[in-house]
Amino acid sequence: MSDLTLDRLLELEHRGWEALSSSRGGSFYGELMTPDAVMILVNGMVMDRPTIAHALNDSPPWSSYRLDDARLVPTSETSAALVYTATAHRDGQDEPFVALMSSHYRVLDGSPRLTLYQQTTITHGGS
Repeated sequence: MSDLTLDRLLELEHRGWEALSSSRGGSFYGELMTPDAVMILVNGMVMDRPTIAHALNDSPPWSSYRLDDARLVPTSETSAALVYTATAHRDGQDEPFVALMSSHYRVLDGSPRLTLYQQTTITHGGS
């Protein structure tokens, strides 16, 4: 699991957020995702790799983002999940987007590849 470290997966997540902040998200995730990967978004949409590759370049870019409380969850010798809280802002929107993120990676052809990504919105504080 040498390439599935917290630092390596956080680097990939930051690269993804940077791509989303410069309208290159579809191109970036089109390469990073496995052929059968999906993204599950807070609005309930489940998007496969071809849909992501086509749609994300046209999404409004993020003007800023922050990733907090990241932790690595090993799932096998060749796979792991990265879980974190994201806070992101878009120009023209008053409220930030705040969600828990889970990105599952597996090593394919020697590199980490995204197999599953899920967003869970934070709507209220826990007790």
